[in-house]
Amino acid sequence: VASDLSGQSQLPRRHRVTVMEPAQKVQRLDQAAASLHGDELATAVRDAVANTTAIDVHTHLFPGQHGSLLLWGIDELLTYHYLVSEMFMVAPPELTHESFFALPKSQQADHVWKHLFMERSPLSEAQLGVLTCLKQLGLSDLMLRKDLAAIRAWFAEQDPLKHTSRVFELANLKYVIMTNIPFDEKEAACWVKPEAKIDPTDHTFSEQDQILKQDFCASRFKTALRIDPILKGDWGTISACLRARGLPETLDGARTFLRAWAKVYLPEYMMASTPADFVYGESDAPRQPGWPSATKLIDEVMVPVAEELQLPLALKLGAKRGMNPALNPCGGGDGVCIADVTPLEELCRRCPRVKFLATFLCRVNQHEVCVLAQKFRNLHIYGCWWYCNNPSMIDEITKMRVEMLGTAFTAQHSDSRVMDQLIYKWNHSRRVIADVLVRQYMLLDSRGWPVTDEDIKRDVKRLLGGSYEEFMAKDLSKADAVAPPPPPPP
Repeated sequence: VASDLSGQSQLPRRHRVTVMEPAQKVQRLDQAAASLHGDELATAVRDAVANTTAIDVHTHLFPGQHGSLLLWGIDELLTYHYLVSEMFMVAPPELTHESFFALPKSQQADHVWKHLFMERSPLSEAQLGVLTCLKQLGLSDLMLRKDLAAIRAWFAEQDPLKHTSRVFELANLKYVIMTNIPFDEKEAACWVKPEAKIDPTDHTFSEQDQILKQDFCASRFKTALRIDPILKGDWGTISACLRARGLPETLDGARTFLRAWAKVYLPEYMMASTPADFVYGESDAPRQPGWPSATKLIDEVMVPVAEELQLPLALKLGAKRGMNPALNPCGGGDGVCIADVTPLEELCRRCPRVKFLATFLCRVNQHEVCVLAQKFRNLHIYGCWWYCNNPSMIDEITKMRVEMLGTAFTAQHSDSRVMDQLIYKWNHSRRVIADVLVRQYMLLDSRGWPVTDEDIKRDVKRLLGGSYEEFMAKDLSKADAVAPPPPPPP
């Protein structure tokens, strides 16, 4: 036994006992008393996931004030591209794509109802989703009778704005983020007059009366500036839009175009879905002679505007557009491909002051992008997109993300195009997310770590939108570029 300078004996460090202050003891005892275990813990997790108001960080929804852009009701649910594609797998050959899409929407819905709901059990996720919507809306009796005409009549009696509010309540959402495309004439016409021009000096629309007043609830519907033509290297679309707005068909004109629309939309972020053959860097080439490449548009238009306006960039990677053009009228012709993650890695490295949000369509990419998110603080992973938005995929992807990222990601976004889809997509997702978290919290409990109801609610809030808001508020203005990795040895 050693002695200190006063001659007092001193126990070896390994034998010392830390003496806690009384306040620390009380805190420890309170934590232990509040700690949840077993069934009580599982119930607390499921309650937290079910009752936490979520943020839907990406949708294709519109407010009722935007007229026909708002899709809602049973006919829109039944003719969503998932179900139309599924119907054509089992429909008789004489029902051609051309004849089907020539029908009124209600008759298209009749075909889907007949082939997927009447002639066979509605077992697929998209089919079950319709049933969840009907049940949550209080139409169980009509569903029990399989009475499509009565269901259709019920929807016809609803006021679109009131119906939207009810859907938000049933889905338990704080707000959704729309997809707003300035390159689309129909969508742009909801924001500015068709003849509206942009002043190249002020980087804004020339006349204020050309900008249409918006009276929808901006705290419920937030905007995103979609810029797909830039990442596609589609200078044809870009130059046509510049010309229509009175801007020079130059890279400077393209920057001005984005600045002007950002002032109109006041977006949360800029966003794009990348093409299947997306390339970024030296190997990129223009789509046509005389056009700038996608890389040039990214480096000289997208990134400078993002840095200047402090707008994050949300990228969606892994879609293969037009796999079956016959299904394009319903938006169902697109497929999935394994995306190259390298362009996202390079962007995160080169642009440390730009925040990137990303989601991948292919299951194969999910592990690689989790690792990428660990390495770059300017990258945030969100949601189970499109073909990954199925319970089995949500379970697998969410479990992996929790294991690798903790709560530093956003567990889900709905990608909804029909307002009512918010009901089932969030209902189904919450159940799976809860199952994943129950297992993970049980592991914490088994290690002796105290888990309280307050802890669970804090974590769930992050996973359902809180981490997104924390990431968006992050200040990266002084971040430095990361050096590229060294070349492989010869």
